Amino acid sequence: MKKQPIYIVGHKNPDTDSISSAIAYADIKNRTEEETYIAARAGQINEETEYVLKRFGMEPPVYLSDVGTQVKDMEIRRTPGVDREISIRDAWRIMTESEAVTLPVTGEDGRLEGLVTKGDIAKSYIDGRDSRFLSKAGTRFSSIAETVEGTILVGDGNDVFSKGKVIIGAAHPDTMETYLEQGDLILLGNRYEDHLRAVEQGAGCMIVCVNAKVGRSIRKIAQKTGCVIISTPLDTFTVARLIDQSIPVSHIMNKGELLTFRTEDYTDDIKEIMANTRHRAFPVLDKNGAYVGTISRRNFLGMQKKQLILVDHNEKSQTVDNVEDAQVLEIIDHHRLGSLETIEPIYFRNQPVGCTATILYQIYGEKRLDVQPEIAGLLCASILSDTLMFRSPTCTPADQAAAESLARIANIHIEPFAREMFHAGSNLLDKSAEEVFFQDFKKFIAGEESFGVGQISSFDAEELELLGARLEPFMETQCGKNNMTMVFYMLTNILEESTRLLCFGEGSHQLVKESFGIESDQESYLLEGVVSRKKQLIPAFMSTLQENE
Repeated sequence: MKKQPIYIVGHKNPDTDSISSAIAYADIKNRTEEETYIAARAGQINEETEYVLKRFGMEPPVYLSDVGTQVKDMEIRRTPGVDREISIRDAWRIMTESEAVTLPVTGEDGRLEGLVTKGDIAKSYIDGRDSRFLSKAGTRFSSIAETVEGTILVGDGNDVFSKGKVIIGAAHPDTMETYLEQGDLILLGNRYEDHLRAVEQGAGCMIVCVNAKVGRSIRKIAQKTGCVIISTPLDTFTVARLIDQSIPVSHIMNKGELLTFRTEDYTDDIKEIMANTRHRAFPVLDKNGAYVGTISRRNFLGMQKKQLILVDHNEKSQTVDNVEDAQVLEIIDHHRLGSLETIEPIYFRNQPVGCTATILYQIYGEKRLDVQPEIAGLLCASILSDTLMFRSPTCTPADQAAAESLARIANIHIEPFAREMFHAGSNLLDKSAEEVFFQDFKKFIAGEESFGVGQISSFDAEELELLGARLEPFMETQCGKNNMTMVFYMLTNILEESTRLLCFGEGSHQLVKESFGIESDQESYLLEGVVSRKKQLIPAFMSTLQENE
């Protein structure tokens, strides 16, 4: 099987750190290891990240919404497609040599035209009682000659036998006129009289067996009457037995509504279909509709799971969909330990720093790799974003030192660049409430409680107030979805180092009051000094929820 790439992917609703860390770690891996690593994203890119990528001339990672096994992860049998004009004898030979029971028939453009099975060929051969079988199938004379191991002496092999029946000229020449009709194909031996009578009576094709000689005069007459003459070393019985095998596969192939799968189809979606269908092989088409190969039920046994490296998260609720069907190889993160489980031991690097990009900067140094200016810009932007330009309590000296070093490599000045980036990220007034809500939204689980927390950070207090007014009605629609009983949104003012917290859902106000020592209910809660979801809000919520269990 073709070796699959390894995807490096961040969390859903990706932020700048999630995107930049995937790009940087893919760069490190591709420069130090033999496998192919691809940076991926599990959601749409937000305004801030889009600004950063354009600022440093970098393409966004590939979109990877689901890592469930797909048809392309199976061992697809690369049975070649055949032309519709090949004989069923050649089709049988190809299937025997390739140990296939189903043969796809494809056009010049590679698209599937039909399917033929060994059963179809056997049935056509056993049921072959119609003497006009060859003409009804529109069989080429070249195919007839090849099937009976013969040579065309007169006529064009590309012409088609389209009229008449197949007969054996075993009777006396004088009686031939009673059974030979215009356009018939006749099998003959070495008698000159038979040859002459056949061409004179308008035979469409004459097959002369056991390499019998055909005189010049007979050939001349055949050319005038349009009779194709084929000479074969085989005897009449053998020719009669083989000739039906010369028909084109197009005549017996199944060309109705074919059951096909696409390489992008998920195996969970096709399992039941395959189990309830009595086919032994199923054609596979690529995303453009071209034929690729076939799969069978046993191919489920050798499926390759997608291989992943997770960055900037380790909560199952934040991972790409169907992560349990994939093989997680590594995790690089700076958050609390989450609920994700793996079958085998993995490399897990988790450090108490403010940003995953800081860890990536350290890995570049550990492996003695130069950081390219473009990637340095991405990593620096990630640190500034995650630490709110070093104002967040999550920020460590390692974060600030890494950001300053990366800024020099990227040739940027931290403060003006950070202001431009935060302005681009908070310029959301022309976005829908849904787009704003999911820009930076994460789901968390504590015991039996499931809740979500979003965050927007800005220097502009007025803009935050306007966004809050638009978010509150939308929050109500999200409460109850994906088992979330409570929904919160942090409107963080970077300059004032405070957060106005919106909340909705049964128990949400009580959780905020107990976590931050607030006595009375309010429509929203001003949390002075709280700017970090990871280090301030979530730990406070988790502690309260655990105490109330």
